[in-house]
Amino acid sequence: MFRWRTSDDHPLIGRPSAAGIALGALFFAASLSPSLIPRAALVQGALGGLCFALGYLFGYAMQGGRAWVFEARPVTPYGLRVRMALGLSIAAMAVIWALWNVTSWQNDIHQAMGIPPVETARPFTILAVAAALALVLVFLGRLFRRIWRLIAAQLEAFIPRRLARLIGIILALLIFWGVGNDVVLGRVLGALDDTYAALDTLIQPEQAAPADPLKTGSSASLISWEGLGAMGRQWVLEQPDRATIAKVMGTDQGIKEPLRIYVGLNNAADPAARARLALDEALRIGAFERRVLVIATPTGTGWMDPAGMQPLDYLTRGDLAVVGVQYSYLPSWMSLIMQPEYGTEAATAVFREIYGHWSTLPRDKRPELYLFGLSLGARNGEMPISWQDLLSDPPQGALWVGPPFAMRGWQQLLEARDPGSPAWAPRYGDGSVIRVMTQAGLPAGRFAPWGVMRMVYLVYPSDPISFFSPSVLWRAPDWLAAPMGPDVSPSLRWWPVVTFLQLGFDMMTATTTESGYGHVYAAKHYLNAWAELLKVAPGDEGLRRLHQHFSQE
Repeated sequence: MFRWRTSDDHPLIGRPSAAGIALGALFFAASLSPSLIPRAALVQGALGGLCFALGYLFGYAMQGGRAWVFEARPVTPYGLRVRMALGLSIAAMAVIWALWNVTSWQNDIHQAMGIPPVETARPFTILAVAAALALVLVFLGRLFRRIWRLIAAQLEAFIPRRLARLIGIILALLIFWGVGNDVVLGRVLGALDDTYAALDTLIQPEQAAPADPLKTGSSASLISWEGLGAMGRQWVLEQPDRATIAKVMGTDQGIKEPLRIYVGLNNAADPAARARLALDEALRIGAFERRVLVIATPTGTGWMDPAGMQPLDYLTRGDLAVVGVQYSYLPSWMSLIMQPEYGTEAATAVFREIYGHWSTLPRDKRPELYLFGLSLGARNGEMPISWQDLLSDPPQGALWVGPPFAMRGWQQLLEARDPGSPAWAPRYGDGSVIRVMTQAGLPAGRFAPWGVMRMVYLVYPSDPISFFSPSVLWRAPDWLAAPMGPDVSPSLRWWPVVTFLQLGFDMMTATTTESGYGHVYAAKHYLNAWAELLKVAPGDEGLRRLHQHFSQE
């Protein structure tokens, strides 16, 4: 039986690479340095293990000028021992230094976010998790090498060696891709899909259908309570009622019950039908007779952030109607992978129905129309807007919160920002059309009066979903230039490849922060954004009351 074996092979794992160990340890050490989001020990260990394995791969490929497709240059046993001793020494110093500093690095992020420090970041837990994951990944790398070498060895009997090795690599990649994508990833995503579908239909005992005929899902509603989905039912029940608004505002004069229209995935067969159902329900309850009408695009699960709309409930004294239509029950990242076009299709259908009817109404007798979206909802909610709509009969404005890095308008804004403004708080033109707010409000400086349409972006400098970019892989992002955002660790540094992976993990944990940081947007900051859009005077008594109310949450 044929067996291709080289001098550095071990029957199971092969001889370790000295350069790989050294560079892997340096990658591991850099991964423990601050990024945007605080990391628990298990998450930090997983990131460290991945970074070590990637660094090991780079070091192995570079060692002695050797790549996988070429033969290695012979090295004497003495040279191997010297090389290994040097690699292990570098690795030991890097790992000890990083584990010694990891707690202070994590506390740098905590301090920037105004949260209590941790006594320890659990360095031994980090090391154990990282070592276990790194061993698995390095083993898989060795397995990949053996497979392509075996394939190439068989092909060398018929074609030149380098061509055989190239084809061997391609075939090995196809084998790994097939196993990983179809067997592992496919089954995992399928299981998650089934789980989230079941959760979406689950009705909690306390979630009885509302009795008020003006509420979605009531016996008078065109929309069934059972078809709303878990997030829709939660959102309908979480709105403040007229009495609560009157109590906070200190008066019951002019207070109304806010209107919520929500259509779930199971309420109609397709996006177009769900959009028409939303319009019919809006007409039934008189949504177009309110002072303010909002088209709100949910996140991937169908979730509507109650903190995002409740400040507007109070600001308008309940004279408000909000329309939302579910397009998925999956988390946003899964929705992007499995059905990337579906959210845009649904948002476009809803906009056409609601805006289409709104634009036919007399301009002096129709509500102010605003668009709203958080995260993936912002990306999808922006897509239906066309220049023709903006020029001929624009809505009054839009609030985009935590805009994802893939959002078209957000990227255009960052690229066209005024040169003197930081990337985490960009200014665009004279501010008559677009303004960006952070926790601290608007950037310093004067703005021109608002134009016909007003657009506000609310974004935290510590939000990786907004500030991630593929280019971070090879160059430092603009938002790392001084001055840095107030909720970003001053110790954050850019590392090639490693920072890219750090931000990737940050995106996965961006909703684990305290409210007001990362991707968890606070009601008090939503309040500032809505007040800006509605042009509420800073000294308004109602606004003062609301600042006090939401600051206590």
